Amino acid sequence: MRLVYMGTPPFAVPALQALAGNGHDIVAVYTQPPRAARRGKKLQRTAVHDAAEALGLTVRHPETLKPADVQEEFGALGADAAVVAAYGLILPPPVLSAPRLGCLNIHASLLPRWRGAAPVQRAILAGDRVTGVTIMQMEAGLDTGPMLLTRQVEIVGKTAGLLTDELALVGAELIVETLAGTLPTSEPQPDEGVTYAKKIEKIEAALDFTKPAVDVDRQVRAFNPAPGAWFEAAGERIKCLEVAVEAGSAAPGTVLDGGRAIACGEGSVRLRLLQRPGKRPMSVEDILNGFDMPESVPPCPVSS
Repeated sequence: MRLVYMGTPPFAVPALQALAGNGHDIVAVYTQPPRAARRGKKLQRTAVHDAAEALGLTVRHPETLKPADVQEEFGALGADAAVVAAYGLILPPPVLSAPRLGCLNIHASLLPRWRGAAPVQRAILAGDRVTGVTIMQMEAGLDTGPMLLTRQVEIVGKTAGLLTDELALVGAELIVETLAGTLPTSEPQPDEGVTYAKKIEKIEAALDFTKPAVDVDRQVRAFNPAPGAWFEAAGERIKCLEVAVEAGSAAPGTVLDGGRAIACGEGSVRLRLLQRPGKRPMSVEDILNGFDMPESVPPCPVSS
């Protein structure tokens, strides 16, 4: 098919590569513009931009799709379909209707559960045992369009980073299947079971040790790799990248076993992988070689 591809982060790269590798004619790739990086303020291109150039594809990165000339340029591509994966910009009605078969979205959840911006993190935080990928026909509503294909993926024990990588590969497989010949018959999303995955706020990554240990573990996994769950100790913000849930009974925030565990509202968490400011991630044993953990940490840090 003659396709336009629209995506931005690493999650969207496998599907782009799979479509190109399956002989589709990708006439243009849309991605978000280069942004200033944190260090040095140098402009940094998106993962999809780099992948598209490596494939020899035309890249476009408008700030918005609202201007009439941008919409006309999109429509002039004469695409059979547009494939969208975590693009990050709203598609106005003229863009949604321009391709002959419309716009197809690779969404990282089993719709209608977790419509919105952060489906992977919200699924982990909620304690869901499974999630998946839905290929959806896009319409004006927020992830409300009819579904074409879905596939389940187990969550248990995975970080957001690992789960996102797995879902990206599943999404690549599903979009290739979707476009193989005639599009599958779509079905409306059910009215029951709708949840919304609102954007992650940085303060949500502050570990709340008044919660049960299983909830703290979910926080750690949901915010690994970004923004990184954290707690304050000895005046430092310590990122917590891996924990294990254990039994325990002490006041929430009490540091146990010489700095190797922290008591929670119910049970405790065994610290596995930590990161001090400006340092690389290290095992808790290596951290303790040069850092004295206090007797307790704040149950719920409030600084952002």
